[in-house]
Amino acid sequence: MKKMGMGSILLYHSPDLTSALPINKKVGFEDELQHISYNLLKQWCDAMLRYQITDESLGNLYGGLMCPACARIHGRCADAIYPFMYLAKAADDIKYHKAALMLYGWKETNVSLNNGSWVNDVNVSMWTGTTVFTSIALAETLIHYGDQLSDQTRERWMKRLKQAADFIHKTFHIGFSNINYPVSAAYALTLLGKLFNQKEYREHGKKLAYQSLEFFTPNDKLLYGEGGSNSGKISAKGLHPVDLGYNVEESLPALVMYGLHTGDHKVLEVAEESMTAHMEFMLPDGAWDNSWGTRNFKWTYWGSRTSDGCQTAYGLLADKDPRFYKVALLNTLLMKSCSPDGLLQGGPHYKSHGVEACIHHTFTHAKSLTTILNRKLPQTYLKLSPDIELPRETAYGVREMKDLDTWLVSNENWIATVTGYDFEYTYNNGHPTGGALSILWHKKLGPVLVSSINDYRLLEPHNMQYEKDPHSMPLTARLQTADGKYMDISDLKASIKMQQTDNRIEFEVHSKLVDAEQNSTESGEIKCRIFYIFSPEFIEIKVNHDAADAEQVQFVIPIISPSGEQYDQESSTSLIIRKQSGNLFIQANKTLEIAPMLQGKKRIFNHVPGMEAIPVLIKGNEINIKLTAQR
Repeated sequence: MKKMGMGSILLYHSPDLTSALPINKKVGFEDELQHISYNLLKQWCDAMLRYQITDESLGNLYGGLMCPACARIHGRCADAIYPFMYLAKAADDIKYHKAALMLYGWKETNVSLNNGSWVNDVNVSMWTGTTVFTSIALAETLIHYGDQLSDQTRERWMKRLKQAADFIHKTFHIGFSNINYPVSAAYALTLLGKLFNQKEYREHGKKLAYQSLEFFTPNDKLLYGEGGSNSGKISAKGLHPVDLGYNVEESLPALVMYGLHTGDHKVLEVAEESMTAHMEFMLPDGAWDNSWGTRNFKWTYWGSRTSDGCQTAYGLLADKDPRFYKVALLNTLLMKSCSPDGLLQGGPHYKSHGVEACIHHTFTHAKSLTTILNRKLPQTYLKLSPDIELPRETAYGVREMKDLDTWLVSNENWIATVTGYDFEYTYNNGHPTGGALSILWHKKLGPVLVSSINDYRLLEPHNMQYEKDPHSMPLTARLQTADGKYMDISDLKASIKMQQTDNRIEFEVHSKLVDAEQNSTESGEIKCRIFYIFSPEFIEIKVNHDAADAEQVQFVIPIISPSGEQYDQESSTSLIIRKQSGNLFIQANKTLEIAPMLQGKKRIFNHVPGMEAIPVLIKGNEINIKLTAQR
């Protein structure tokens, strides 16, 4: 070890870079999910290696993973130790072993604290809660691959992890932070109790697991507690803080892993029931519909930016419900399609818009794939039966999610979400509400309307990407004032009525144009009434508002469309977008204007959920829009 210029912090150089690894000449899986996961994991890890700092002369940068999007090293990058050590053994390649050792050295040099915790980022964040995730990764590494380390390295890692274990044991409780932290601590303390043979860790983990069972909504069985400093509160409509992304990618997987490690059937039954409820929000392409979630500022279409992935929970409980296997498989395939240059991008259109991928997504989600590769999946689901359908693949009509003031629609051709969910995180004007049509998805054409955060801000500046495009705007279809300050999708008091007859589903939304603080315009209230009418053949949107000056109010409908798709304005009131699997027609009773920034066939882009769109503007007190799809 040699000291660097950071006081008592040490830069480690491991002596065992040439440790013998067991030879595994053939890596193959009968299971499709594990086969795809292995190839994707190797792709991700090879890409991360390209960004590892290997020049020792660079001092404290040595061993870290430089993020190409954020131009810095994220404090949690050493979570990649676990997937790197898996590949070192599975692929019989010393480069991954060396990378893992360098990562550990970087972590101890830069973000390790004397109290046993690790801070989230170098110098700019003192948040230590993420110690629980690094501890899980390091514990899994030592349990599975401790024999691949030299005695000196293994002992050093064990000693450091014991300090982290003590920190978690002393610090974490059910109200520590958002619910994902104590639930993850239940899993972590179980692992640590096993590794160090500490009964008190295991008992603490069990206590947290059972306390978390009280955090499921009464009607829909959704895990709640993702409200930041508001987590213990309920909204004006009596709703709890729920975030789909964190639930399916972090909390439920942790609860499942706790249950599998302990054999606790009660916990596994609760997790299974909730996983079934959350599965209602998966789209047919493997995307998670977190258009309404409290923390959707980190929504990435395939999941959430800094969590681990749904594969652990849904893959390992596939014997409970064959649809779980399909959830894990489709989501993995979607992440693969969003990794065109090696790293996992924050959405499907990052490459087409020329946006770099943040490396954070890759090193966290690599852990979930590693977990399912390390365990034997249920053998009854080695292949996916073609007759297995996810809930939103079936034409069930409409389902109300009472605990979210949200409705899910699925008919023969269209999938949609209409939401009036009013729980806000620790900031105003986050996820869309106000009766927003937050998802519109066609079963042949794919995404048509996909919402974003109402006001894109770096709410977690070290975990989000800076928006450089001055023309970026919300992707949610909305009625707004011309300056965009007052919007119907900000109205927390909006009311929604739904009626269904035969093949027709109709929503009637009553709302107002308000700003982030729920204030009306300076000239007075602007009330609006919006109808969403679903039939198998088309969707109608009817907008009425009472603004005195109709020119100062506009309906904005950003149509999801990556750069490269052709579109033509056939007349002043009609537009056609030519997609790979068919055409989307937009017709209106008023003039359709394409936002001026789109001259030259460009697109707007939003990091949430990482998609491009063509923003269509329509003015008038009474607006009728019809969307039709043709193959």
